Amino acid sequence: MQNSVYSIYFDEKQLIVAENLPEELTDYQDISLEDADLKLIYNLIKNSARTQFLFLCKNAKSTLKKLSKSIKLIEAAGGLVRNERKECLVIFRNGVWDLPKGKIEEGEKTRKAAIREVEEECGIKVKKAGKKICKTFHVYLMRNQELALKKTHWYRMKAEGQDKLKPQKEEGITKARWFTKEKLAILTQNTYPSIIDVLDNMGLLADKTEVF
Repeated sequence: MQNSVYSIYFDEKQLIVAENLPEELTDYQDISLEDADLKLIYNLIKNSARTQFLFLCKNAKSTLKKLSKSIKLIEAAGGLVRNERKECLVIFRNGVWDLPKGKIEEGEKTRKAAIREVEEECGIKVKKAGKKICKTFHVYLMRNQELALKKTHWYRMKAEGQDKLKPQKEEGITKARWFTKEKLAILTQNTYPSIIDVLDNMGLLADKTEVF
């Protein structure tokens, strides 16, 4: 995804922050500049029958930063891990296929947090953490009903000889599996839109060019 276009997900609904109208976007609802507050946007989106919303602005990066300040920001990090067979590490958490990720601890670097979360959640040892893939954004209600924006940093990772996986059950993870590229289609049928964005950025979806 280019720097001039960002996606913020509200469960299955998507807010696109962009400087120009994306070509693939046809059926959407405009968000006005007066509504540059994620609390207002959350209520608008929640009560709309549409699934895609567009916030056109002069500077998408600065607008995203402004939106991020309007509610509680939680930073997380995770990884797309591949083994020597080019299989991808996936988890099944709370009834949904996912990629390993978790909150960044105070003072912790994003890359180190991503490695730590992957190792803790899957019981493996990461051999190498490469370049950042992308950042994803997801708005949700916390248990205390406070609205939060989760910003997740995603990294390429490699592991070798890690066939025995140990899912972190206390985190709601019941399965950890190595999936071939072909099997990732199963994951996309029951996962989050932001996870599909990560796979798309890596060229791991159908009709995409692999860039790992």
